[in-house]
Amino acid sequence: MYDLLTQHEPLIRLGAFAGVLALMALIEMAAPRRKRNGPRLKRWVTNVSLAAAGTLLLRITVPLLAVGAAALAEREGFGLFHWTQTPAIAAFILSFIALDLLVYAQHVAFHKSRLLWRLHRVHHADTDVDATTGIRFHPIEILISMGIKMGAVALLGAPAAAVIFFEVVLNAAAMFNHSNFRIGALADRWVRRLIVTPDMHRVHHSIHRDERDMNFGFNLSIWDRLFGTYRAAPREGHETMRLGLAEYPAPGPQGLYWSLMNPFWTGANPDDTRRREQTT
Repeated sequence: MYDLLTQHEPLIRLGAFAGVLALMALIEMAAPRRKRNGPRLKRWVTNVSLAAAGTLLLRITVPLLAVGAAALAEREGFGLFHWTQTPAIAAFILSFIALDLLVYAQHVAFHKSRLLWRLHRVHHADTDVDATTGIRFHPIEILISMGIKMGAVALLGAPAAAVIFFEVVLNAAAMFNHSNFRIGALADRWVRRLIVTPDMHRVHHSIHRDERDMNFGFNLSIWDRLFGTYRAAPREGHETMRLGLAEYPAPGPQGLYWSLMNPFWTGANPDDTRRREQTT
C-alpha cells in the first residue's frame, strides 16, 4: 500500500478528486436535499477555479508540499515518530488521526481570528452549498493551510504514504459532507457517529453565527463532540435554513473576481453582522 500511494500519487489524487466530484454531482441531481437558490454553472466555474488557483499558487510558492516535508523528515530522521522509532503501521494511523485533529483546530482558528476569517468567509459566502463548496477556498487560505500542515507533518515525522492517504480522504470527505443530497435519517444518525455527514456539516453553513460556529469537523466527527462544538440540526430545518453570509447575498459570491478580492475589501464588516446576530 505504501508503494502504491507514493509511486502513483498524482494519478491517485486526480482520480479520487474527479471521481468523487462527479459522483456527488450525479447524486445531487438525482436526490437533492434542498432546492437550489440560483443557477449551478456560474457557481461551479467559480468554485473549481478557486481550487485550481490555489493549487497553482502552491506549486509556485511551496513546491515541496506536505508529502515533500514528510519525505525530507524521513531522510533526515526528524520528527516524533522517527525519534521514538514508532512502527510503520502505528505511525500511519496516528498521523491520520493527528492531521485530522489539526484540520479541526485550524478550522476553529480561521473562525476566531478576524484576519483569518476575512479569507475563510469566501468559503462561507456560498449561498448554495454543494460538493463544489467543499473545494471553494481562497488561494491564500489554501497556502496558509499547507504551511501549517507541512509544519505538523515535519514535527510528527509522518510517513509520506500517510500524508497522501490523509489528503485524498480529506478532499473526498470535504466534497461529500458539503454535498446537497438526501440521506435517510437513520443512516445519517449512524454514519455521523464516525464521519461528518452533509446534514451535520450543513449546520456550519447557516446564516446564523451561533450555528456557523459549530460542527467544524471535515472528516472524523469525534472532535466536535469531544470539544463541545457539536450541533445536531439547524433551528430552521435543513430544507428552509438560510445559507451563506447575511452581508454578502447572491449573486456577488458566485463570481470569481468577487471571491478573489473579497478578503481585501474594507466595506462590509462581518463582525458588525455577527454583533447584530448576537442581539437578535
